[in-house]
Amino acid sequence: MLKDATIVFDLDGTLVDTAPDLTNALNDVLTRHGHAAVSAEAVRASVGLGARVMIEEALRRAGVTDDVDGMLAEFLIHYETNIARESRPFPGAVAALEALASGGARLAVCTNKREYLSRRLLQALELEGYFSAIAGRDTFAVAKPDPGHLTGVVALAGGEPSRAVMVGDSAVDVRTAKAASVPVILVSFGYAASPLDGLDPDAMIDHFDALQGSATSLLKAVGVRHCRS
Repeated sequence: MLKDATIVFDLDGTLVDTAPDLTNALNDVLTRHGHAAVSAEAVRASVGLGARVMIEEALRRAGVTDDVDGMLAEFLIHYETNIARESRPFPGAVAALEALASGGARLAVCTNKREYLSRRLLQALELEGYFSAIAGRDTFAVAKPDPGHLTGVVALAGGEPSRAVMVGDSAVDVRTAKAASVPVILVSFGYAASPLDGLDPDAMIDHFDALQGSATSLLKAVGVRHCRS
């Protein structure tokens, strides 16, 4: 059932626990500008919409203003240099990628991290080779939650949206997948704010060990619907 399917992953908080390095980069720029450091929990809550939003949210919480463009440039320099110092794939992620690829699936990444940073991170963790396509927030003219980001990376991987599944951790991922009419699996161990009940994914997993079975079930269900229509 996985043959010719395209399984698309969000990156931060889904495939890789990047919060430690993102927090370090954000706090580096905040403190150099005279602002208070923030917690990893605060960073996790804003990761899904990209680095600029993380900076804006930190400033908003502190009730201050600053040169966001300048801070973003400093953040990106620090983050690129230290991108995989503490970031690691979530437990079971690598085994899941290997199992899906062995089953004939194409794999892709759809993330609001910039493409060059996404590739640098995946290269550092020796994961880039698993993916047929990697689309960051700057790869296309649109980014999540616009469905064109997801359908664009599926096409880039050589797949079809009707044979695709999205795997993510946030409301942004769920909204993107639903807008693209692609089934979405939510990981419970990611960065989404609790509770997860209101996000309404097509499936939820607590560990990557369950991903292959969950994706196969969703693809079967889509196939049955297509046969009946």
